[in-house]
Amino acid sequence: MWNLIYTVISVLSTLPLSIVAPEATLVFVGDAMQHQAQLDKALEIGKDEYDYSECFNLISTAISEADYAVCNLEVPLGGGPDYSGYPCFSAPDSYAESLKEAGFDMLLTANNHCLDRRGKAAKRTLNALDSLQIDHIGTFRSVEERDSLAPYIKDINGFKIAFLNYTYGTNGIKPDEGIEVALIDKEKIKSEIAKARARGAEIIVVAMHWGIEYVLIENNVQDELADFLIDNGVDMIIGSHPHVVQPMKVVHNENENKDVLVVYSLGNFISNMKTADTRGGAMVWATLTRDEEGRARFKDAEYEILFAAKPEGKRNFRVIPGWLEDSVPIYQKQHWEIFKRGSLKVFDQHNVNVPRHKNFSL
Repeated sequence: MWNLIYTVISVLSTLPLSIVAPEATLVFVGDAMQHQAQLDKALEIGKDEYDYSECFNLISTAISEADYAVCNLEVPLGGGPDYSGYPCFSAPDSYAESLKEAGFDMLLTANNHCLDRRGKAAKRTLNALDSLQIDHIGTFRSVEERDSLAPYIKDINGFKIAFLNYTYGTNGIKPDEGIEVALIDKEKIKSEIAKARARGAEIIVVAMHWGIEYVLIENNVQDELADFLIDNGVDMIIGSHPHVVQPMKVVHNENENKDVLVVYSLGNFISNMKTADTRGGAMVWATLTRDEEGRARFKDAEYEILFAAKPEGKRNFRVIPGWLEDSVPIYQKQHWEIFKRGSLKVFDQHNVNVPRHKNFSL
């Protein structure tokens, strides 16, 4: 037996590292909203509690099969009983619990709605996520906590990956109770990227809450910030906030001789928004690998579109992936077709080396 094991190890040691090295797949989706109609339906279904069990059952397999899955939680978990939708969101803990059960490993909390219920609810959100054992990044209980926790570094399938999350603002609400929000500040971002490398991160993922709402193409500010992040050595840039999809591209960093994934906006993951372009979003699979010298690298990416179906009868809101479009309720087929045409037009015309996902057997 030992001779066989020794022989296998000897053979593997002679193979190029790129053949035997593992890969890792990360999945990202956009904004998890919680409008009043979503709250009302969840309570109707759950009777005396908020039930989201049906919302993600058509997408959970794809999410769970990734090595690590990330979603933007664009609502504070304010605690009951006065939950609310737009303009000042507050959702029950069961919403975050349902996202975890769907397969998400990390929830992003730096966004323009994170202080909707002020610092008290922002802190409560972090406590709730910790209680549910869901990773999170973007807001902190104090400056000192940010200094100790950011960047968030995770070992994923043998890759040491750092996650950072920043927002352009908080709708004019100033932090209180010591809460710390990671705002887009170039000097701070540069410092935390450097800290990630110093702490041994092989891959750096930066989630940016940026851009202009409802605009399907990125603007000059997003482009300039993306260039800044690339110049500072990040490997993936994942955007949110516009509530509509924006292009994705793979850019080559000449200085470090590596490819970088830039996703300007993943749109809405789930919401009650009504205009055609806001009826859904996209999910992105990003694969990591190692080169022949053993260095971790972003390898490639692909996407699929997602539709947020509204409730019909006893059915709750549901996220429906493109490969299951037959599951779109009959009275929403036209909305789906309009959303699909608009989203695919953006990606077909503007994506660079990020194709649509071809494996529809998930």
